[in-house]
Amino acid sequence: MTQSPTTKPFVEVLSGRRQPVPPLWMMRQAGRYLPEYREVRAKAGGFLDLCFTPEFAVEVTLQPIRRFAFDAAIIFSDILVIPYALGRDVRFEVGEGPRLDPLDTPDKVGALSSAGDFSKLEPVFEALRRVRRELDPKIALIGFCGAPWTVATYMVAGQGTPDQAPARMMAYRHPEAFAKIIDAIVENSILYLLGQLKAGADVLQIFDTWAGVLPPREFQRWSVEPTKRIVEGVRKKVPDAKIIGFPRGAGALLPSYVEATKVDAVSIDWAAEPSLIRNKVQSRVAVQGNLDPLVLIAGGEPLDRAVDDVLSNYAAGRLIFNLGHGIQPETPIAHVEQMVKRVRAYRG
Repeated sequence: MTQSPTTKPFVEVLSGRRQPVPPLWMMRQAGRYLPEYREVRAKAGGFLDLCFTPEFAVEVTLQPIRRFAFDAAIIFSDILVIPYALGRDVRFEVGEGPRLDPLDTPDKVGALSSAGDFSKLEPVFEALRRVRRELDPKIALIGFCGAPWTVATYMVAGQGTPDQAPARMMAYRHPEAFAKIIDAIVENSILYLLGQLKAGADVLQIFDTWAGVLPPREFQRWSVEPTKRIVEGVRKKVPDAKIIGFPRGAGALLPSYVEATKVDAVSIDWAAEPSLIRNKVQSRVAVQGNLDPLVLIAGGEPLDRAVDDVLSNYAAGRLIFNLGHGIQPETPIAHVEQMVKRVRAYRG
């Protein structure tokens, strides 16, 4: 099926063309704050069943688009599908989050497969193809992966931890073993992202949720360099691939991340310092963000004020309006509607 020539405002921003009304979507926009999502989630059974059953994944991907007419849909999946393709046991415990068998010693890392079984990820590609067929041509479709550092933190510890100390410790004590994990994630993420582009994704996002726990030297080695390799690997096959990076918590290290990785945009969290972002980041690439998800729960005047702050800080340049991280399950739908209405009313 040939791609419609219809203009997608979201892609336009990533291509260097600022939009008078910033395009808008939300991280985790398909999620538990929506009653229709909770209904499908209950029907699907386990979380991975939801991710790997195309009809369910398509439905929850499209739900927030139907409700809010966002400018982008993001395929419903998870950053831990790469460890799953690498043969790791990945489970999601109710109320506990992901659980994996930890790779916490060099001996265990030695047994890690370097080649993923991509037949396990075919349901994700099928869901992308179906969403692309159903999506309005003006709406962009986002594919994604977890950044190698963030995915590795879960693989080493077997779960999320408050400051990802197990992975940080392994990277200090056993850098060769840790690099083997990173290398496997890099190579398989490139193939996974290329598969998503082939299946219909317009844009890719690389989520480095735990980048902010790293000191500058380690940030360069374990966050920037692997992300750079992924971007280069994807663009070797698809030179004009549009890629957004999200090194959450990177702060003052963001300009060097942008320069090294050559991403087309960066997502910024709500603690980002506006003048630094405008002068050192947005002068080079588009920015995406950065409303505090908690103010979206609060609603009312504080929400209006916070939306206006994001717009006044960044909408004069290339901006994709988003949250500084994922929407929380307890967020009232009326507050999302309030945010959307206020952003859509902007003219600049």
